[in-house]
Formats: sequence, structure tokens, C-alpha cells
Amino acid sequence: MKLGVEHAKSRELFDGTLMDLQNTRFVLAECSTDVLAARTLLDHCIMLHMEGKLDSATASRAKYWTTDVQCNVIDRVLQLFGGYGFMLEYPIAKMYAGARIQKIYGGANEVMKELIARSL
Repeated sequence: MKLGVEHAKSRELFDGTLMDLQNTRFVLAECSTDVLAARTLLDHCIMLHMEGKLDSATASRAKYWTTDVQCNVIDRVLQLFGGYGFMLEYPIAKMYAGARIQKIYGGANEVMKELIARSL
């Protein structure tokens, strides 16, 4: 998120910055909200774990949902970088490349959903 905001504020185009465009501001507003919601869920799970009350369904919810959010946010921020987003010397390109595996290791997100469904 921070990387996207910094880029949007410094990237000049159309007699202004990328941040001057309403769509950019809306994308970043949506991403920041998603990140806050994901962080809140994660903090809740940490609290449950510290109390010895974290169950596998709740942990699975956090794992699948936060990794989906991570991939979505990085994808949307990468879009703001345009072609620079695919040049590996830019951190956003490395983040994009590394994010996708999050949905696989530690248990694929489909497995997480099955564990959740079994608890219902």
C-alpha cells in the first residue's frame, strides 16, 4: 500500500500526479480498507491464539482470506505502476511475483475453504 501511495504521489502525468486522478484515489482507498480489514482479522486470530482459543476453521478463514486480499491489493497497486510493475528492479514486481505462492503453501486456499465448510 505504502509503495502505491508513494508512487501515485510522485508519478507525474496529465499536468499533475497519478494521485490527482479520482480513480487512483478510489483504488488506493479501497485497497487501504481491504488491508485494514485483513489486518483486523489477523490481529483477532493472534489474540485467540494467545488465549489458546484459535480453532482450525478460524485460522483457515484468516489464511485464505488474507492471502486473497494480499494478491488482490498487490495486483491493483501494480496496475498503477503500469509497465514498471513488470520490471524486476521495482519492488512491486517482486511483491507481485512472490504473492501468488501465498495462496498455495501452508495449505492451498481451496483446502482452507474445505476445512471451514466442515466446521459449519
